[in-house]
Amino acid sequence: MKIFGLELTSRSVAFLLIFSLIGLLLYQVNYSAIIGVKFDAKFTLFQFIGPMAAGILGPAMGVLSVLIVSLSNFLLTGKALELPVIVSFFTMAAAAIYFGSKNKATALVAAVCMLLFWLNPIGQEAWIYALYWLIPIGATFYKQNIIARSLGATFTAHAIGSVVYLYAFSIPAASWFSLLPVVAIERLSFAAGIAVSYYVANTVLQALSTKVDLSFINIEKKYALVKA
Repeated sequence: MKIFGLELTSRSVAFLLIFSLIGLLLYQVNYSAIIGVKFDAKFTLFQFIGPMAAGILGPAMGVLSVLIVSLSNFLLTGKALELPVIVSFFTMAAAAIYFGSKNKATALVAAVCMLLFWLNPIGQEAWIYALYWLIPIGATFYKQNIIARSLGATFTAHAIGSVVYLYAFSIPAASWFSLLPVVAIERLSFAAGIAVSYYVANTVLQALSTKVDLSFINIEKKYALVKA
């Protein structure tokens, strides 16, 4: 059965729901928070598994999984539909598309974000901050490398979130400068988490594939520590 171009079978739907459930559980584990600004935006372990879902399920199913998890978490927690919640839907979806797609056009998101950041008067003062987004642009040429893909994915999400907050809250330039070292630590740890999670997922799925038909998903055997 196809829905909006997605090939859905009972097995693929079941796997999608299981993957989404794991993501929802990880969503409840706080990892870190943005500091030095007035708003409160918390990061969770879903930052690790969310982007790499598209590597396993494919870009379309990966984005669907991210949206299922994000919407489910929103409904379960009863949070108000405020900007941080809305932004999280788009940032994680964009990160998933970047990670799961080999298309170099995924770099356009970061490029547009850089332009928007520099068009803002505050962004012009803190222009150096947007240079972080050269990472996802450059990483598109090395997507065969798991570290490059992971860095590109997490910095794509970072670019979108930063631009939205810049325009929504007019955060002063001094705050953006103070966040420079924080961003480096957070995004490097997120990239490491995505890469490790991808190794774990591929290893587990490769082991399961010897007993269960998993031909409907993408298992990258070079990232599986157990070879069938």
